[in-house]
Amino acid sequence: MDISKDTINWLLEGDPSIIWQVKKDLLNKKTEEYTEERNKVSLIGWGKEMLENQDPEGTWAKGLYTPKWNSTTYTLLQLRRMGLPQENYQAQIGTRILLEKGKWSDGGINYFNSRKSSETCVTSLIFGILSYFKIDDNYLSKIFDYLKENQMDDGGWNCEIEKGAIHASMHTTLMALEALHEYKQLKGSPINEIQSLQNKGNEFLLQHELYKSHKTKEIIKKGMIDFSFPPRWKYNVLSALDYFRLENHPYDERFVDAIKLVKKKEKNEKWRRGLKHTGKVWFDMEDGSQPSRWNTLRAHRVLKWWKNIQL
Repeated sequence: MDISKDTINWLLEGDPSIIWQVKKDLLNKKTEEYTEERNKVSLIGWGKEMLENQDPEGTWAKGLYTPKWNSTTYTLLQLRRMGLPQENYQAQIGTRILLEKGKWSDGGINYFNSRKSSETCVTSLIFGILSYFKIDDNYLSKIFDYLKENQMDDGGWNCEIEKGAIHASMHTTLMALEALHEYKQLKGSPINEIQSLQNKGNEFLLQHELYKSHKTKEIIKKGMIDFSFPPRWKYNVLSALDYFRLENHPYDERFVDAIKLVKKKEKNEKWRRGLKHTGKVWFDMEDGSQPSRWNTLRAHRVLKWWKNIQL
């Protein structure tokens, strides 16, 4: 789908966190052009407001993983999605706290006194944040080993494996894959090993055509075809496609129905926000009754990738 000048201009009227990604992903601007806008994420708008809510101790909402969705974990997760510059001092402090408070004997991340071991959902979320903000610590290699050891036979991951789960979770698998993508960007990371894990996880999602039961081909869960943003820890088709775009995954016919879903939700070149995941937030970035710049950006760059890989 080609995007009109009017839609581009509408996107460029948004927050710096959207503008820089529009310039990079839709307009193919040079690095210096979108970097100038990206540097504004901490200075203007949503990013500035989130950073201003940091506790004196370096956390957010005085919590590591809870409350949802304004704790340290979920604030930094959103700042990562917004493209906050990775060297940001405040984010570095918060990310370091998440690492030091979460280290566990099994190599994963655990913040809960009620648990005797880590689990792959929280570990993957934190691993992605640590990798994005380029935390230089040997423990990241232990987290990678933890994910490697906990990858299931079907190629995905499931945080309920200790409870007897034998089939991977779409939610957990996408979180792990997104984290591995970020880890792969770090200098000195074991790229071939990371890619091997990703290939298996990618295949798990593709076997489900990104939202279907592998047995009945019915929709696994309706929430997966609702393009909620921010998605928090929850899986949806648009987020999965955006991950595959980021990986520049080659053409596969099993993407076709997911792409049709994206196109079906378009109205006048724009997309709505999707349902809001209830919980505590610093503020709402968008009004769900109006078109969403976030989802419009994400959908257009996914469709651009899709068009390119079919050529």
